[in-house]
Amino acid sequence: MGVDGISSGTVDIAISGLRAQRLRMDVIANNIANVHTRQTDGGKPYRRRGVVLGARGTDEILGGVQILRIAEDIASPFKKVRDPGDPSADKDGFVLMSNVELPREMIELVTASRAYQANAAVLKRHQDSINTTLELLR
Repeated sequence: MGVDGISSGTVDIAISGLRAQRLRMDVIANNIANVHTRQTDGGKPYRRRGVVLGARGTDEILGGVQILRIAEDIASPFKKVRDPGDPSADKDGFVLMSNVELPREMIELVTASRAYQANAAVLKRHQDSINTTLELLR
């Protein structure tokens, strides 16, 4: 904890934000890598995943970001693609594909990247203020 009780809190909050956004970017990259995965170990197409985040701390005291879980997107249905020649096609010639949509993933990636940059900027400004304080004390 810092002298005023805020310094390490600020750092802790920013670091928790960095960790959360890094995990989001990792999960998004995994989604993009599996956009064409038609069959996973469970025999079904890859299902898009997302990171569920929550606030850490109390109403009075902020504590940063808490990673609650990585959840599968069960609200979005699998895409159906007509490919009658595919061995995994149903009787109507449709094949189930992943529910990952590249435009959505790219938007998510940009927002996670910007949030990561914002948390990094907080740490940089915090370090700059410490350096300025030390310079004034010399």
